[in-house]
Amino acid sequence: MANSVAAARESSLGGIKSWPERVKSFYNDVRTEMRKVTTPSRKDVQATTSVVLIAVFLFGLYFWVIDNVIGRGVDLLFRTFAK
Repeated sequence: MANSVAAARESSLGGIKSWPERVKSFYNDVRTEMRKVTTPSRKDVQATTSVVLIAVFLFGLYFWVIDNVIGRGVDLLFRTFAK
C-alpha cells in the first residue's frame, strides 16, 4: 500500500517537473508546423468561394423542392382524412 502511494507521488511529481519541457516542446512543434502553412492565392480563394456559393444555391433549391413536396403531401393527407 505504501509503495503504491509513493509511486503515485513520484509519477505526479515527475509530471509536474517535466511540464516546462513539454510546454517548450509543444511550442516548438507549433512553430515548426506554422512555418509549413501557406496562404492561398486570390485565384484559389475565388474558385473555392464560387464552388461554395453554387453548392449553397443547389442545396437550397433541393431543400425547397423537397419541403414543398412533403408539405403538399401532408396537406393532401389531412384533406383526405378530414372528409
